[in-house]
Amino acid sequence: MRKHFLWVTMSIFFLSATILSWKSDGANRSVSVRKENATFTTKELFEQYVNNLYEAARLKEAGLAFNVFEKAVTGYTNLKLSHQVPQSSDVLTVVDFSKSSREKRMWIINLLNKQLVLNTWVAHGSGSGQEMASHFSDANDSHESSLGFYVTDKVYNGKHGRSLYLDGMDEGFNGNARMRSIVVHGANYVGPAAINEQGYIGRSFGCPAVSPKVVNKVINTIAGKTVLFINGNDESYYSKYLDETGPLNLMASADTSFNFTKF
Repeated sequence: MRKHFLWVTMSIFFLSATILSWKSDGANRSVSVRKENATFTTKELFEQYVNNLYEAARLKEAGLAFNVFEKAVTGYTNLKLSHQVPQSSDVLTVVDFSKSSREKRMWIINLLNKQLVLNTWVAHGSGSGQEMASHFSDANDSHESSLGFYVTDKVYNGKHGRSLYLDGMDEGFNGNARMRSIVVHGANYVGPAAINEQGYIGRSFGCPAVSPKVVNKVINTIAGKTVLFINGNDESYYSKYLDETGPLNLMASADTSFNFTKF
């Protein structure tokens, strides 16, 4: 069976610790590592695990903030634990609408290989703002972007050409994605030409639209039940998939013989 990225990466991390002794006293339990007499909490281990991915994929150099990536990995892990995406899904897409549309603010990451597949421009909805996306909505005809976790689905050909269905996983924030026809598609208004002409890329009706030059690569890479996380500046946003209990319990499994190749 193909190894799932989480267990592969965690295995590498834990092997470096030599011997692990698990203390089963809750999600925030400690893990005693007999190396330089260090003791780490599961929270610290999870952060180190995420940091390992972050550094290996050189995401800081690509402009992705660590705290945004950590949110995305937390949600990804919870979506795997709740069987919303298959065991074989090892691609995570992050969009950060707290950044200017002049910047490349979409990152597609292969977590199994710890590689950045693509970093590119992505549009926000016209109702969310011009250069910056400052407000968000899940309402139909709002033409605003919606924050949160999505799971990609099937490819289809529509009015924008080859496109990709998205299912919003955060009710109240993006649960109307299908009804609103929020999809990944190509758009000529996304890319350097638009920035040179008006100072920022064009805007969609709420879809995370990308350049026609990369749309096929984007769709081919993320189609078929992978996780997409859209971040933005909105203090009202919350998600059950950001609950760290599941990931921390996973890290603190009392069974030290747990099979890291399975999720």
